[in-house]
Amino acid sequence: MLKKLLITGASGNLGVMCRTGLKPLAETIRLSDRDGVTDAASHEEIVHCDLADKDAVEALVEGCDGIVHLGGQSVEAPWDTVRSSNIDGVFNLYEAARKSSVTPRIVFASSNHAIGFHPQTERLDAKSLTRPDGLYGVSKVFGEAMASMYHDKFGIETACIRIGSCFPEPKNHRMLATWMSDRDFFALIERIFLVPSLGCPIIYGASANSGSWWDNREVAYLGWQPQDNAEAFRAKLDAQMDPPGKDDPNAVYQGGAFCADGIHEE
Repeated sequence: MLKKLLITGASGNLGVMCRTGLKPLAETIRLSDRDGVTDAASHEEIVHCDLADKDAVEALVEGCDGIVHLGGQSVEAPWDTVRSSNIDGVFNLYEAARKSSVTPRIVFASSNHAIGFHPQTERLDAKSLTRPDGLYGVSKVFGEAMASMYHDKFGIETACIRIGSCFPEPKNHRMLATWMSDRDFFALIERIFLVPSLGCPIIYGASANSGSWWDNREVAYLGWQPQDNAEAFRAKLDAQMDPPGKDDPNAVYQGGAFCADGIHEE
């Protein structure tokens, strides 16, 4: 069991899920976001922090032996917004980890948008080239590179999870390939913190979907066995909406509609 687990982005959708789902992993869970986190339980600490504030991030990370880094900009946005949260913020987090009196093991919430321009007809593994589908995707590629460098140079272990679509159920037909259930996500994080030696792997964050585009054989050593399959929701989706047309980005690219989005300006 971890002594102190930090969850950044604790007021976001994934953060709220993890606040409950990861409770068994640590004696104390430190919850952080710029705002919106309230009502600490007896095993929780709340620390409001802007990831762009280097000194504040160093204080936030100090003493934590595990970090689940969900914080930052979570969708496409103008560059200044992406840079502040996902570029400067990631650098600040890793510098804080380097300087901490306890070297933490880190879960970095990367994204399928780091490889979004790959076609859906291509099966990807950890060695596949990154093909980001927007500025947000570029920031996730940057985060994976930072994790790699801090591992090679300083021995900080990080699991970079290219999260697909983590919702209670798939919202569209594309998500039949990318969906990850909350219980499979929690099980993955548990294995990341329990495995004796982690390294700095790339992991595709998806359940055992019949139509998956992703191959996780290189991280079999984690012992993660996802249990759920988005195929169980196909009939419900078919009743709610038509599948996308063959030329629709949601049917062509792994990143879906992000590939058709323009550059967001202020």
